[in-house]
Amino acid sequence: MKKFNFVLLSIFFFVSANAQQIPRFNPDTIKTITLDSVVNIKAKRLNIETFIDAIINDTSFYQAFRNMKKYTFIAENRVYTYDKKNKVDGKIYRKIKHNNDGPYKMEYLVKEDNGKVYKKNGKYQLYTVEMFDYIFMNAYNTDFVPNAAPSSSKGKKGANEGYKDKLKTLIFNPGRPIKGIPFIGSKTEIFTANMRQYYDYTFYSGTYLDSIPVYRFKVSVKPDLSSWTKDGIMIKELVTIFDKRNFEILGRYVDMKYSNLLFDFDVQMNIEMSYFNEVKLPTKITYQGNWDYPLKKEERASFLVLHKDYQLGKGKQ
Repeated sequence: MKKFNFVLLSIFFFVSANAQQIPRFNPDTIKTITLDSVVNIKAKRLNIETFIDAIINDTSFYQAFRNMKKYTFIAENRVYTYDKKNKVDGKIYRKIKHNNDGPYKMEYLVKEDNGKVYKKNGKYQLYTVEMFDYIFMNAYNTDFVPNAAPSSSKGKKGANEGYKDKLKTLIFNPGRPIKGIPFIGSKTEIFTANMRQYYDYTFYSGTYLDSIPVYRFKVSVKPDLSSWTKDGIMIKELVTIFDKRNFEILGRYVDMKYSNLLFDFDVQMNIEMSYFNEVKLPTKITYQGNWDYPLKKEERASFLVLHKDYQLGKGKQ
């Protein structure tokens, strides 16, 4: 049970930041958004509730992942692991063709490993990397992308299915509680009346991928809070990118840091989308994270996932 809790926590804190939060090599050097200025909210008839309601009720972000099953595309996956001095000690590179022209097929175009990646038994050194491999290198052929939205039902499920539901809730429905994770569940509810007193809200106008007009809605911890209060707040920053034309979500960044007797983590993650023939699909996922868990080796890793060359599979609608 503890192992699964750790693996789940270590990968579902997905999150592009303007500044690198963890002082080490950053594999993500692709800049996708240019900011113009702070938005005059009244003139635009926007307010905090407009953005929060859109975040809580949005289903298109989740749908974009489901849509991948209809497409053939190329995925480039880079994983880096680090020692205690934040020096790279392991590298994984995969270039994969996900073929959906008929029955799903996954073809490795490039497969490279360097440094401390595997244990003697052939398994990955880090649980974080193991879960990454499961979700992002096999996600399109597993129930991580099922035919239904994240479920809130209380029916009986296996342990793994329950953990996947918690993962999906945080990624696709931020602001909702994550039940079943000790000392964590309620800390994700950043939009409750009680939690809003600890956050500042800012709105920016910008351009995404050189052509798409967007709003950048940022929720960040107030700088003048006491150190004790800040330490008790898990989600330090949540940034959401909205397409001005239809108010759909094109990007999501999360910065989380928390420490207690069970674990100590510092994680940032980013997910970005783009349009292919007016269909929204994932294009970039980045992760930076440090984890310290009792009786386990400290985990330090970063990921960069790029999806490109989407082509609708033959016979797919």
